[in-house]
Amino acid sequence: MGLLEGKKALIFGVANEKSIAWAIAEAFKKEGAEVALAYANEAIAKRVIPLAESIGATITLPCDVRSDDDIKAVFAEIGKKWGGLDILVHSVAFANKDELKGSFLSTTREGFTMAMDISAYSLIALAKEAMPLLTASNGNVLALTYYGAQKVFPNYNVMGVAKAALEASVRYLAEAVGQDGVRVNAISAGPLRTLAAAGVGGFNQIAGHVSAKAPLRRNITQEDVAGAAVYLSSELAKAVTGEIHFVDSGYNIIGL
Repeated sequence: MGLLEGKKALIFGVANEKSIAWAIAEAFKKEGAEVALAYANEAIAKRVIPLAESIGATITLPCDVRSDDDIKAVFAEIGKKWGGLDILVHSVAFANKDELKGSFLSTTREGFTMAMDISAYSLIALAKEAMPLLTASNGNVLALTYYGAQKVFPNYNVMGVAKAALEASVRYLAEAVGQDGVRVNAISAGPLRTLAAAGVGGFNQIAGHVSAKAPLRRNITQEDVAGAAVYLSSELAKAVTGEIHFVDSGYNIIGL
């Protein structure tokens, strides 16, 4: 019997087969969960729907997380199809490429607002609509973050600020929904080659530095993150909430 046997998981953020969210979807399925995927737009749907079919996921739903109407529609459909929800995964982040270049001082008001809305506020918006479904099963909310929320990384700029807001939101949400038996945590993953990482300048240098300095002397894999996601979403972590769980080969403990 898998660690997530009988659980129902809705995952936001699969863009292609290299997405962290996709590795989590595969791991959840392997551990016995039923999986549904929400995708951002029709261009991404062309990649996501075949992936969903490959693991037998029968529910794939469009959702622009900037739209409250889209979010309401997704959870209404999940409620109709499943009647409940055990796991909500938020692996959503975006900033305009121009905001990830040069000095942080060049951040625009529009760029700041977009990054915060998509990357941070969306977690609150999704949790709010999911609560009636999650409460019935003492469910779990899981977000994905990065160490750039806590330390300055070159070219991460406004995304670092958005991830900091996301991490604070995890803590505040954990307190807000804990009395209803719902847990909220985040995984801070080390550098990975994903579609999102492609927009960050100097990624190769960052990954090389991490592999050289991290205690385990290697970069992580998508599967490493997925394993932590299984743990945090299972009964093994039933007393864990409000945590930022690092999966980065230990890099975050190094001071030099």
